[in-house]
Amino acid sequence: MKRRVGRLLVTLITVAFCLPLVLVVILKFVNPPTWGWQVSRTLFPPKGYPEQTQHQWVSIDSTSPSLPLAIMASEDQRFPYHWGVDVSALLSVISSSGDQGPKRGASTITQQTAKNIFLFPSHTYLRKAYELYIALLIELVWGKERIMEMYLNVVEFGPGIYGVQAASEHYFGVSAHQLTPYQAAQLAVVLPNPYKIQPIPMTPYVQERVHWVLKQMRNLGSLAL
Repeated sequence: MKRRVGRLLVTLITVAFCLPLVLVVILKFVNPPTWGWQVSRTLFPPKGYPEQTQHQWVSIDSTSPSLPLAIMASEDQRFPYHWGVDVSALLSVISSSGDQGPKRGASTITQQTAKNIFLFPSHTYLRKAYELYIALLIELVWGKERIMEMYLNVVEFGPGIYGVQAASEHYFGVSAHQLTPYQAAQLAVVLPNPYKIQPIPMTPYVQERVHWVLKQMRNLGSLAL
């Protein structure tokens, strides 16, 4: 019995480490038809989640150059330089965590991409550790441009509104490549909480955040991924 349990544990650990690697290699070249966060929303829809979702894949080359810059300015200004993990931010998350695990999510775009595509919502140390492992894998295999492309296409900008193309059409009536820097900043500021923050109509808080993001975009300049 002990041998069987031991073999089962070894098998589970092997699968847990090898399956993400296989999927990461495949997704370097293939766009995912669905992803963990979307599946979770479908199975356990939060209040306000629509019956029909909006999504259309778009390559990073077909988006406004302002979009990746706005996302980095708002979410992860060290994205071009780190290897998927911002150590200082990670230590801050751990130090502020309670007995139930981390109370806030990933701190880098890479970690958020790993969470959105491969995992389900959960605030546990085990999920956080698994997220870090996958984040390192996608940094190694995908590179920055593919990570940003994935993030721009799977992140939720509002209830059931996935990706920058759907968000651009929904909020502004234009394609992602037509977005102005101001509109890109408007989309970026909703990401911490797309169920409570909307780019339009703008509240004083959103307007203040948009101006802050625009200032950070000017400070960052044109960053190569």
